[in-house]
Amino acid sequence: MASLACRSRKQLSHCLSAAAGLASWLFVTWVLTCAAHAQIGSARYSSIVVDASSGDVLEEVNADQPRRPASLTKMMTLYLTFEALRDRRISLDQTVPVSPHAASMQPTKLGLLPSSHLSVEQAILGLVTKSANDAASALGELLGGSEDRFAEMMTLRARAIGMGHSTFTNASGLPNPEQWTTARDMAILSRRLINDFPGYYGYFSIPSFAWHRQIIFNHDNMLRTYPGADGLKTGYTEASGHNLVTSAVRSGVRLVGVVLGAGSNGERDIHMASLLDHGFEQLDVLPVRKPLQLASRVTLIASAHAAEVTQLPPRHVHAANWAVQVGTYATEVAAHGAAMAARREAEAGEVRIEPIRQRTKTLWRAQVTGLTQSDAQDTCSGYHRGGCIVLRPEARQMASR
Repeated sequence: MASLACRSRKQLSHCLSAAAGLASWLFVTWVLTCAAHAQIGSARYSSIVVDASSGDVLEEVNADQPRRPASLTKMMTLYLTFEALRDRRISLDQTVPVSPHAASMQPTKLGLLPSSHLSVEQAILGLVTKSANDAASALGELLGGSEDRFAEMMTLRARAIGMGHSTFTNASGLPNPEQWTTARDMAILSRRLINDFPGYYGYFSIPSFAWHRQIIFNHDNMLRTYPGADGLKTGYTEASGHNLVTSAVRSGVRLVGVVLGAGSNGERDIHMASLLDHGFEQLDVLPVRKPLQLASRVTLIASAHAAEVTQLPPRHVHAANWAVQVGTYATEVAAHGAAMAARREAEAGEVRIEPIRQRTKTLWRAQVTGLTQSDAQDTCSGYHRGGCIVLRPEARQMASR
């Protein structure tokens, strides 16, 4: 490091300039070092942005690297469902039986019971809003006879439409070591859903639907926060990270963006917005005025494993300072299991286990923190173990369910 011993006024001026330059260099180094550890720059990160009309790639990072699709798998389930509807092999009001296998799927789910039923349209709505695993499995069994057979159909159809690096093993995207995709394949599937099924694509933009006296809200925050966004799908598992595919239209230009492996819903959404904004700029589409944002935005730098934080035009981001509590348990293990189930339901947040002392024993509260208000409310509306309450940000004040 250069010496900054300064004797004369002229030397002092040189030293101040050198110090300023050194401080600037240290600041840039600190930003890049911290950002290199950000989830957007992690080894499981991939992204791509394409022109939906032409398929031209506007930006890509690790777009052909294998990634876990999580609930993005349901886009392929819906592709085969829309094909069957188009070909009149099924109808929207047709009954979908619920087998014990379908009912046994892990959250997120509608809570379907064995031997119950729902309509094809209700199953579609369950997939595009709540990302319901039980409804996806039931649809797969209807179309394939069994979910395993349906998964084979999914993979074969994926290869036929150009998704050369995708293999599907179930209809929902629940973890399986053999289930893989890539960002490029998800972009191909998105374009096919948009272009092949214009009459059914609108399901992806539905904000909510009524289900057994509940209002099921769409998990996709981009529909509410990004001007021009009209679908497609979110996804999350521990192995995949937070995934998102978004289509947005401005001035007659439609883009499709894919982000795989983000560290949180908020990071994923902000990064997707930056990628889409940059894509529209490349095509000379005028920017849309956005409301004041609450957080800085994340943008990509030219590296497969690093990212930088930078100030870009403002936009609103929902504050993720809500929480849910899903019960008080006699053991820490039981509380952790309940909190993990709620986190899977939310596809967001962090598990928090809080010990509380009652007389001579210790009990354990199971919570998920770091949620938006809509995520917290939606989590409790879909949590089927009972006892879920929403915690407001202000001093963790309890709110009504």
